[in-house]
Amino acid sequence: MFPVLNTDRLVLRELKINDAQAILNCFSNSDVLRHYGQNALTSLDQVKHIINNFSKNYDEKRGIKWGIELKGQGGIIGTIGFQEWSTEHRRAEISYALFPESWGKGYAMEAVNRVISFGFQEMDLVRIGAIVFTENDASNKLLTKVGFEKEGILKKYMHQNQVPYDTYIYSLIR
Repeated sequence: MFPVLNTDRLVLRELKINDAQAILNCFSNSDVLRHYGQNALTSLDQVKHIINNFSKNYDEKRGIKWGIELKGQGGIIGTIGFQEWSTEHRRAEISYALFPESWGKGYAMEAVNRVISFGFQEMDLVRIGAIVFTENDASNKLLTKVGFEKEGILKKYMHQNQVPYDTYIYSLIR
């Protein structure tokens, strides 16, 4: 059973096929993608395939991805989750993206704190990692604020629009 997580203002829930248009809108937006290290999504079929992969990854304990919903509003304002989940090594990497109209309202902080808590308490993680473009000031500040430690720089680690970027690697240890 997919875990539904609640915060004061948010519900973190399983992504469904009817979220596909919102996900397409988010992940085809150049403002969202400029520090994300992924090519723009281009079709609903592509997004539906990704949603099915998220479900499969969760079933196989390789990752978990939530849709971020404002309580009482329906729809989603972004996504958050863990990938590179290793039950053997008790670690995973966190990633998140919010739609631009939801930036600067503290939603990312609220979601990140809840997911970290779930990761340590329910998934029995010992390490949560994060890889962030060095230019992504908002994400770098957020991770530092919630207690992540910057471990170093991965040079030319991610490409965005065929351009290589350096990233910081962070960890939060239980």
